[in-house]
Amino acid sequence: MTMASYKTYSALEAAELRVREAGEWLNLEDGLIETIVTPRRIIEVAIPFRRDDGTRDQLVGWRVHHNTTRGPAKGGIRYHHEVSRDEVVALAIGMSLKTAIANLPLGGAKGGVRFDPKQYSIGEIERITRRYVSEIASFLGPDRDVPAPDVGTNSQIMAWIMDQYSTGVGHATPGVVTGKPIELGGSLGRESSTGRGVVEAAALMLGKMGTSLAGKKIAIQGYGQVGSWAARLASARGALIVGLSDVGGTIHSDSGLDLAKIDKAMREGARSVCDTGVGEVVARGLAGSTAVFGLDCDIVMPCALGEAVGEAEANGMKAKLVVEGANGPLTPTADLILADMGVVVIPDVYANAGGVTCSYLEQCQNFAHLTWDEDEVNARVIDLMRAAFERFYAFTQETKLPNRLAATVLGVKTIADAHRMRGLHP
Repeated sequence: MTMASYKTYSALEAAELRVREAGEWLNLEDGLIETIVTPRRIIEVAIPFRRDDGTRDQLVGWRVHHNTTRGPAKGGIRYHHEVSRDEVVALAIGMSLKTAIANLPLGGAKGGVRFDPKQYSIGEIERITRRYVSEIASFLGPDRDVPAPDVGTNSQIMAWIMDQYSTGVGHATPGVVTGKPIELGGSLGRESSTGRGVVEAAALMLGKMGTSLAGKKIAIQGYGQVGSWAARLASARGALIVGLSDVGGTIHSDSGLDLAKIDKAMREGARSVCDTGVGEVVARGLAGSTAVFGLDCDIVMPCALGEAVGEAEANGMKAKLVVEGANGPLTPTADLILADMGVVVIPDVYANAGGVTCSYLEQCQNFAHLTWDEDEVNARVIDLMRAAFERFYAFTQETKLPNRLAATVLGVKTIADAHRMRGLHP
């Protein structure tokens, strides 16, 4: 089955088909691909809670353990009004591949609660979080499943998860979650780690292409935690950030945007990069955020939500390197178009693995009751990202497969090897 088959499928169907395609390429035996494709468990829970006015309300949430052959399930929890069961399963599949490609001793998981946290008070979000955790607590634990922040969640929500779980087991258990506050055993460097990994992925690929980040023009969609750190770190390495976009639209400056001024304006209350007074506003509104992909630049970094780059965006792209900071930002159709255009794509399952890599280091610190300084954490993230890149790049050269298929094959092979070594019980 070829990638052309994916264009009419949902994100989950496309994820499953990619894994099956990898299994076919590997010629996996005796139904092993079915074991790898199928989630170990899908937990759907009702989340009743009280609103601030005393009325009763109810939400739905999920926690998916996709694969736990190589270690505890690992993956974020997403709070978003459009999150669905299928999306959570698709993201969990991506996490299994990501930890396998990074060669971390972890499996893949994802969680989600369907609501818009911007429409709820802090107290309501805490009550939702605690009830959600109480419903899935028997499946959590440092050796079972370790959640982390994702879209709509943050370190405070991780603190509530840790507290709710710890209350249930009768003792403080910092290792049940990562991305938590430093005061509760969180790791220094976690905030910047995904963006740091995205920039390192770009630098490593450019190195293989005989060049570097210095002087490269970069356009970034998303100026949240991932996109903003990617912008700062790339700029520190000599790149020019010529375009940025968020839900408010897209801004551009061919000579490079002043990130310090943007950050200052955002701290002072600007709701969008378009309201910072920096650069030229080339498009406004959520629909205008995709205008960033058509800017004249060398590198595009989609760091917002999935499926941001479709057919139109791919056809209008001028960059020759795409580094996926978000999960699944390219549709399968866009993948095909960019491949035909000769654009190099560094897939999400490697490019944004800096976050889970730092989460793994946080787990290591919690298990050993250690605290590493930020420079040590950052250096370890980079070392692990570089080792994973060399493994991934060598595999692409050996197999001559496109980057995304090569990454999927490498991840599936790593998981399949672990399955064979463990055997099948009973």
